[in-house]
Amino acid sequence: QVVLLSGHLDSWDVGQGAMDDGGGAFISWEALSLIKDLGLRPKRTLRLVLWTGEEQGGVGAKQYYQLHKENISNFDIVMESDEGTFKPSGLGFAGSAEARDIMKEVMDLLQPINATDVYDTADGTDIAYWMRDGVPGASLHNDINKYFWFHHSQGDTMTVQDPNQMNLCAAVWTVVSYVIADMEDMLPR
Repeated sequence: QVVLLSGHLDSWDVGQGAMDDGGGAFISWEALSLIKDLGLRPKRTLRLVLWTGEEQGGVGAKQYYQLHKENISNFDIVMESDEGTFKPSGLGFAGSAEARDIMKEVMDLLQPINATDVYDTADGTDIAYWMRDGVPGASLHNDINKYFWFHHSQGDTMTVQDPNQMNLCAAVWTVVSYVIADMEDMLPR
């Protein structure tokens, strides 16, 4: 059984892609690093996917889906961060009402950093195939007020990234992925 965390590596042709979507790739990697460094071993596999081809129509995600869809019942949740890594407020979530109630309990663990909101829908080109077929999905929600200042521009460089805000986003990703991967049962469909 798999909990999938992800971001994509491709960038728009005029920028470095540090925010779109290097930040999402980084926090996904950091979540796994933190879990490993803490010596935690959840019941389910945590899988990091660094997508490619998102800007070219999601070809990387489509290929991955085609290769793994026969095991769709083993995917517990698919998570994607693709709207920057600014101060997080919570997650967008797509799934059953029962799974949403569980997700709200998980997000309550993030009260110390004030990132507890569960929004009605999850977005993500790279996880859309899975969510369409009933796998619960989550996308990071954060303060995107400055997102379009840099999105697909020459300004999308590492100087956009705030290490403190990225750490908060990584904390959200770490807590959510670990708790779901370590629950007794998979999220209900």
